[in-house]
Amino acid sequence: MEKARYIVHVDMDAFFAAIEQRDNPEYRLKPVVVGARPKGGRGRGVVSTASYEARLFGIHSAMPISLAYRRCPHAIFLPVDMERYERVSLHIYETLSSFTPDIEPVSIDEAFLDITGSCHLFGDPLATCRLIKSRIKKETGLTASVGLAPTKMAAKIASDLKKPDGLVAVTRKGLLAFLQPLDVRRIWGLGPKAEEGLNAMGVRTIGDLAKRDPKELSRAFGKNGIHFWELANGIDARSVLPAAEARSVSNEHTFGEDTSEASRIEPCLMRLCEKVSARLRKDDLKCRTVTLKVRLKDFKTYTRSVTMPESTNFADILYKEAKALYNKFDREGKPVRLIGVRASNIDARQVIGLFADSGDRKQEKVHEAIDIIRNKFGDGYICRAASMGRSRKSERE
Repeated sequence: MEKARYIVHVDMDAFFAAIEQRDNPEYRLKPVVVGARPKGGRGRGVVSTASYEARLFGIHSAMPISLAYRRCPHAIFLPVDMERYERVSLHIYETLSSFTPDIEPVSIDEAFLDITGSCHLFGDPLATCRLIKSRIKKETGLTASVGLAPTKMAAKIASDLKKPDGLVAVTRKGLLAFLQPLDVRRIWGLGPKAEEGLNAMGVRTIGDLAKRDPKELSRAFGKNGIHFWELANGIDARSVLPAAEARSVSNEHTFGEDTSEASRIEPCLMRLCEKVSARLRKDDLKCRTVTLKVRLKDFKTYTRSVTMPESTNFADILYKEAKALYNKFDREGKPVRLIGVRASNIDARQVIGLFADSGDRKQEKVHEAIDIIRNKFGDGYICRAASMGRSRKSERE
C-alpha cells in the first residue's frame, strides 16, 4: 500500500498590501494597491498586489495600473518596497523551517512543505497546519491561507479556496471528490488556450476532464493532454523540491511607451541581465536556464527558455542567450510593452580554480570589480556600453 503523503501549500494573503497595512495603521480597512505609479490613470505598469478592500473594486494582480486607477481612484497607491517585503519573507521561511526541512519556495509569498515525516511532532497533519498559520500570525502579524492534501496540485488549489486566512484539508480518500466539481481552469499549468480547447470539447470541470479518453487528449494537446488527464484523476507524484532546486532570480521592465526599436529593447535587456547576474553572484549562485519574458501591446505575455550546457552568472552570457531568444521570437509586428529575464536551474557557484580557463578567471575578476564599484557608488555609476540605450533617463526601472 502506498504511503500517505501530506503536502502543504502556504500562500500569504495579499502579501505586499498586507505588509503596508500592518506597518501603516491608517491604511487598514482601506483599498491599497501596490505596484507601478498610476500617474492619474496614465501609468504604464501593472498591479503587483491589491488588498482585499481593493479587490472589491475588481482590482487584481497583473492588472494595468491605469485600469486599477479608473476602477478606484481613491485607493492608496504605493510603490513596491521589495527590500522590506523580502525581509518579511525571510522571517516567514525561517518560521516554516521549524516545521520541516522539506520546503520548496514558489515565490516571495508562497511555498510547498512536505510534512509527512514531521507532522507527528505537532499532533497530526491538520494540527500542524493550524500551528503553521498561528505561528506566522503571531510572529509577523500577517495571515496565510493553507491547503493540505496528498498531492501538490490539490494542496495549491485548496489554499486558494477560502482566502483570506483559510485552511482547507483534502484527504487521500476524498481527493477525487474534491477535484471533480472544480472548474477545469483550476488545473495547475493549464493556460487559457488549453482551457478554450477543452471547453470546445465540452470539458468544463476537472471531473469532465478525468472521464475523457487520454488518447483523445493526447491528440489534441500532445504530452500535456496526458499530464492534464493524470492531474484530473489525482495522479501527481511531484515531490517538494529543496530550495536550491526550486529557486529562480528575475527582473523585468515596463517601457514608458510600447516599442519595437532594438535600440531601446536590447540595452534594456542587457541591464536586466546585469541585475540578474549581480543577484546571482551576491548569493554565490549560478544558473543553467535563461528565460525571456515578453509582454506585447495587447497584454499577451510569452516566455521562451534555453538551458545552457554549463552554469554561469556572467551578465554577457546571460545577455547573449536572452538576446538570441528575443531575436527568434515572432512578435507579429506588435510592439513590446514589457520585457523580463529569469535565471533558474540554480547551482551553488564553484570558485574558479588554479587550472581554470584564463578567460573565465578574467571574466570573474571583471564582474567582481563591477560589483565592488556598484555596491560602493550605486548602479548608475558603471555600466556596459550595450546597456546604454537612448531614452534611458525617461524610463523608470
